[in-house]
Amino acid sequence: MTAPLRVGTRGSPLALAQTEEALARLRAAHPDLAFETVEIQTHGDEEYREDLGTPLDGKRAFTKRIEEALLDGRVDFAVHSLKDVPADLDPALEIAAVPERADPRDVLVANDGLSLHHMPPGARIGTSSLRRKAQLLAEWPRLEIVELHGNVGTRLRRLDAKAFDGVVVAAAGLGRLGVGDRRPVPLPPEVLTPAPGQGALALECRASNATIHDLLRSIEDRTARAETDAERALSARLGGGCNVPFGALATLEQGFLTLRAVVASPDGRRIARAAAQAPAESHRETVDRVAARLLESGAEEILREAAA
Repeated sequence: MTAPLRVGTRGSPLALAQTEEALARLRAAHPDLAFETVEIQTHGDEEYREDLGTPLDGKRAFTKRIEEALLDGRVDFAVHSLKDVPADLDPALEIAAVPERADPRDVLVANDGLSLHHMPPGARIGTSSLRRKAQLLAEWPRLEIVELHGNVGTRLRRLDAKAFDGVVVAAAGLGRLGVGDRRPVPLPPEVLTPAPGQGALALECRASNATIHDLLRSIEDRTARAETDAERALSARLGGGCNVPFGALATLEQGFLTLRAVVASPDGRRIARAAAQAPAESHRETVDRVAARLLESGAEEILREAAA
């Protein structure tokens, strides 16, 4: 009997749900194979942080130890939230597959089902993300954005305890945990642009392992890959190590790729937005166009100050 293939993942409820989603797809495609889930505690878990800030910061806290397990052979492949994977991968590793993407949007879960448009001045909204905080303040400057860390369950319990009037989380996380019945209100991407790769999973393996690569590739979704590749390319273009609120979302429909993005100051007082559309095969030009428009709209100064 062939030994089970070992998949590395974080041990949080969401990470395990994501891993099981990926494994269900793999089992359907390869019913003769067995898999073993290997839970790996990451630096981010030790700090009890679900989101260390922005898509451009803190990523390796959730991937470094899992990637170390990949490199030394303790696991055969790994399942990550793609938004946690840095744009500059170790050359010995690769993202072999991006399966079908879940809803990439952020959502508001609020007491009494209120929307942000109806929140009173000073309403307390919980999030740990600088990206979310900056965009929320840009649109609703009278809100009080309060630091809220922990996994999705912890955040919802704090909401139920009335510590907050609402919390902003990823739609995909609610769906994968089966708590989408909380009456979440989706936030439009033109108002709250998601993190690059949000809603998507990344199946990572050693670049030298062609057998595992081909296995994982069997559940690749071409649309999800094209969209997230554009988002990550823009992140890398703007400098993936900068601690600055940044969001990007690409959508591929009828052969055309639309890419929108935002760069903001942490307080939301300065915000640069840009979007462009072109045929999917011209995605590099679309990334270049959006990057140029962001920089012309004030992102260059924001990025320069963040790097200082």
